[in-house]
Amino acid sequence: MTISLSEEYMQRLAHAYAGKLLLRQEIAISHRQLTQLLTAHLFTPIQSIQRKRLSHVCQRCGNKRHSLFGMMTCARCKKRHLYCRNCIDMGRVMACEPLYYWTGQQPIWSNVEKPCVWEGQLTANQQIGADRIVKTIQSKNKELLVWGVCGAGKSEMLFQGIEAALVQSQRICIATPRSDVVRELLPRFKAVFPDIKIHGLYGGSRDRSGIAQLTIATTHQLYRFKHAFDMMIVDEVDAFPYHADPSLPFVTERSKKKHGSVVYLTATPRKEQKLNIRRKILPHVFIPTRYHGYPLPVPTFKMCFSLQRDLKNGLPPQAFLHWFKQREQKQRQLLIFVPTIQLATTLARQLKVILPDQRIRSVHAYDANRREKIHAFRKQSYSILITTTILERGVTFPSIDVVVIDAGHVVFDEAALIQIAGRAGRSAQDPTGEVIFFHDGQTNDMVQAVHEIQLMNKRGDF
Repeated sequence: MTISLSEEYMQRLAHAYAGKLLLRQEIAISHRQLTQLLTAHLFTPIQSIQRKRLSHVCQRCGNKRHSLFGMMTCARCKKRHLYCRNCIDMGRVMACEPLYYWTGQQPIWSNVEKPCVWEGQLTANQQIGADRIVKTIQSKNKELLVWGVCGAGKSEMLFQGIEAALVQSQRICIATPRSDVVRELLPRFKAVFPDIKIHGLYGGSRDRSGIAQLTIATTHQLYRFKHAFDMMIVDEVDAFPYHADPSLPFVTERSKKKHGSVVYLTATPRKEQKLNIRRKILPHVFIPTRYHGYPLPVPTFKMCFSLQRDLKNGLPPQAFLHWFKQREQKQRQLLIFVPTIQLATTLARQLKVILPDQRIRSVHAYDANRREKIHAFRKQSYSILITTTILERGVTFPSIDVVVIDAGHVVFDEAALIQIAGRAGRSAQDPTGEVIFFHDGQTNDMVQAVHEIQLMNKRGDF
């Protein structure tokens, strides 16, 4: 059977479904239409869970772990089948139901002659990074690690490369492990590329269609993509859960086209990445200075002998209260990092009593008002925000001091502490924020974090 479809309708379908690997319920067309498109080979069904040797493989997320598969009775066929538990948050993948992949014509994306309207000026070091990114995109089928210190201005370094890709009618994805970063980047890139359709994809986002030439998404959203993007940009490539979940690098690689390019961004590369740099098998460019030319803030250690007793009672350490009363720049907001959600909420409640003249809130990953609180803190509606590690990276506040309470806790590894310290001094108007680690015993991660920051400052000639 042949079907006749207009060119306009074919392009609408291509824009909606090309480069995606979808469940049936994610395809917003009727059963009759889908049957016609399958017959015309415009959609191709793919077995969702395949058996390979002694294991099964989920074709959406790449999961091979037996413990992450389950059995249940299918509501449609009434038989028991395997399903993948690893990617169930994106919709259940059942062994009896296929995934669908668009195999019709490819979408034609806009070709804007000058899509970037940013009028800022890159520093000499930033321009070196930007030039390498452009070269990587133009070379195709290449990868590049951009290693820039916290506050180097990595987003601004991307503008020229993204513009070069857009001029060539390419499709781009910026993927990041955390939804807060997507929400922060989205308005910035919409302002810089006003004539380009840009979508943000994350859990809870209003528009999940992904019908855009530039997509900014959490890495988990890439479960739904296959050979979609000419250019993949992976922000915070060292961050949890990206480095700890093998399915995320798998779907990231699968999401780019066969000859697409990948640019990785990080301020704290992992040991494996540093090793690959030394072995010269991972091309990289290093940006040793912040965009405003000031050094990274070096954390100060403050010993708290009764730390655990105070925290058990929900009280802030006395050393913190003493520092707070003596701090030099009282007009700055204060961002306090703690290791647990319980401590964040308890400490906020106690500090409101102890410091009644301060406007204090807490925030964590499961906070229903998380987005609003972060926005309010950025607008300086609060003077103190207590947070877990959800704000350790990817967010910028104009003028803050940073405190870590119980910096020796296991959740604060070297990379986390470096990123946390990097939240301070990010504004050109206030580039010298204070960073204090309150602890009851120095850990190797604390010492190494300070050593790495001092090393970065040395490489930047400070």
